[in-house]
Amino acid sequence: MAIESINPATGKLIKSYQALSQQEVEQRISETHNSWLIWKTISFQERARYIKNTAEVLRKRKAELAHLMALEMGKPLKAGEAEIEKCAVCCEYYAENGAKFLAPELIETDADKSYVVFQPLGVVLAIMPWNFPFWQAFRFIAPALMAGNCGVLKHSSNVAGCAIAIEEIIREAGFPGNVFQTLLIGSDAVDKVIENTFIKAVTLTGSTSAGKKVAQKAASLLKKSVLELGGSDPYLILKDADLELAAKVCTESRLINSGQSCIAAKRFIVAKEIEDEFINRFKENMSSKNMGNPLDEKNTIGPQARHDLRDELHQQVLKSIEMGAKCVLGGEIPEGDGAFYPPTILTNVKKGMPAYDEELFGPVAAVITADSEEKAIEIANDTIFGLGAAVFSRDLPTAEHIAANLLNAGSCFINELVKSDPRLPFGGINQSGYGRELGVYGIKEFVNIKTVFIKEP
Repeated sequence: MAIESINPATGKLIKSYQALSQQEVEQRISETHNSWLIWKTISFQERARYIKNTAEVLRKRKAELAHLMALEMGKPLKAGEAEIEKCAVCCEYYAENGAKFLAPELIETDADKSYVVFQPLGVVLAIMPWNFPFWQAFRFIAPALMAGNCGVLKHSSNVAGCAIAIEEIIREAGFPGNVFQTLLIGSDAVDKVIENTFIKAVTLTGSTSAGKKVAQKAASLLKKSVLELGGSDPYLILKDADLELAAKVCTESRLINSGQSCIAAKRFIVAKEIEDEFINRFKENMSSKNMGNPLDEKNTIGPQARHDLRDELHQQVLKSIEMGAKCVLGGEIPEGDGAFYPPTILTNVKKGMPAYDEELFGPVAAVITADSEEKAIEIANDTIFGLGAAVFSRDLPTAEHIAANLLNAGSCFINELVKSDPRLPFGGINQSGYGRELGVYGIKEFVNIKTVFIKEP
């Protein structure tokens, strides 16, 4: 089976790769397991040294890796370089804090001594998407390896070059043996990987449908899984919001990665009193961004990663318009090559429309009017997802109360776009998945939390 990498800006084949056979996959997993038997015995100090080396390699290869992302999935160069820098920061964070996060915890009981230790599970399978091909992988790799686990990566087929580069980076950083390897396989081969006895857990970032399949398979084998899935993040723009700030931040969030981000703002729930002014400012900001070849640094919006994804997005827009939504910006597929889709704003969005109910994985904003603060919160929570949410208001106590207590999401931000940070836990609820990545919580997802209880004879 051939795995093809196609440039979404031109539609031309970049490179074709031969998928691994089942025997080759099993051999690689076995090699990684054998490396784990040694890696788990290495001190935190020594693990940290290799992970810091990884940050150095990432920075050294930053321009090259950004160029690779631009070719394979259309990410503009500056955004690609920022992604690599974020990966390096994540590696440094866990190198500096991993030992502290996983230090034994003394607990007072009726024992003479009782405590909890955190021990690695073994080889973890990471199933990762194309939209942040390095960041999604390294936010797993850094904590997992620091905790003493090893990993194998099944990356999205359209970023096979990035997947190979990730393994190269780990090797260049000097890690011993095969603590991390890439598996060039199709989705149809994933079940067999999960069934492998050396695979102890699975983490997936991707669609809700893919997450359900992986979770079901892992659960049938009693293997731990962590899922970071889709989202339809609501941004509440209350009547006392700073509209200049809100329009700017909402534009940045909606257009990040050309709109292809699980935590990008998707639904903009606007107080009726300021709806017209916000839409005008939002439209001005959205229309000011340049779309085009991601290798041209003046462009902040590249193509969608694949033509089929662009076409699915357009159908969601068209169906929403047919059902009564109004398109005030964009909404038309541009002429020429490439899977481009312009910044688009839909207003008069109502329940039942794709723009209200579904995830719009592209640069399309759904504006929904709310008659009251209570209604805005109700609309925000009227979703199957629960990844992120944001509130824009000058009344910080009220905004904080809404964010902390009333919105159903894994992350809630105030007067700022929702984003992942190595220092903070990241993940969702409901159809956005379960478990957490990053922060102290992320590094503890794939460890055995072991109780030790001692009584003197």
